[in-house]
Amino acid sequence: MDTDHGADLLNLTARIARVVQTTVGWIFWDPGAVARYADLGLPEAFAGPLGYIAARCAPLAPAGPAAVEAAFGSISPAAIAGLFSFLGNGTAFAPFAAARDAAVIEGLSVMAPDLAGELAARGPRLFEIVDALPSVGRVLFAVHRAAPRPEDPVLLGWHAVNCLREWRGDTHWGLVVAAGLTHPEASILHNEWLGYEKDWLPTSRGTSPDDVTAGWALLTAKGFVVEGRVTEAAIDLREAIEVATDRACIPIWQAYGIGATEAFAEAAEPSCVTLLNAVDATAGPNYQPASRTRRRRG
Repeated sequence: MDTDHGADLLNLTARIARVVQTTVGWIFWDPGAVARYADLGLPEAFAGPLGYIAARCAPLAPAGPAAVEAAFGSISPAAIAGLFSFLGNGTAFAPFAAARDAAVIEGLSVMAPDLAGELAARGPRLFEIVDALPSVGRVLFAVHRAAPRPEDPVLLGWHAVNCLREWRGDTHWGLVVAAGLTHPEASILHNEWLGYEKDWLPTSRGTSPDDVTAGWALLTAKGFVVEGRVTEAAIDLREAIEVATDRACIPIWQAYGIGATEAFAEAAEPSCVTLLNAVDATAGPNYQPASRTRRRRG
């Protein structure tokens, strides 16, 4: 692979990763989804974040909170444990996934009908790509791929994209762990790489103050924090993890077809802007950082 072609593939993979993230991620802040989670009995003040956890982890929930905590990586273990305690057992999570799916169909039809059409058209082929991917070390991807597939064509396409999102996420966390980073360390570095106000990201994901303090101490011991500031070497590491994640995903989009990937990105991006604007309006402009291009390096 020549250098220019390799860079083009990497850039395309990063571009389509934002499309994938936005196609899926907007639903976690959607008022229609949040209202459905509250109707299922979650406390209204926390229905959004707890409903996100419940809907996303539903295929894995029967394995228990420890499995979900390990698979989620950056989400508060206390919130996961509390949700399991509130719902009683892993089988109680399935209605939240069904509620999310109903909100996906409703929300896309209203806010992003063009994207809904793209998903309906591309879903079967995307699932062919999903079915060919390796699952070793990728637990969230594996359980989502094994879940029953919806008959609705828009939802089928959405679930295919969600599987690709989970494959990338599992791959990313494998690289984070290989770099020797704990959950709070990774969130602190991610926050600094994005240029957010101090500790916004770990706090937004429910990381406790004690865990954040421990993360800063670990980064200091490793030389990634000096005099209370994250070093450029640490930002280099976070950038390298992102690039390695994108590089690992290149074969997915090569299999789908470079032309088809470019066409999907071009067709989906206007709708993704609309969906991300909806996130900004309901949650704020810092949320869903994987949909954004904001970062200090790269």
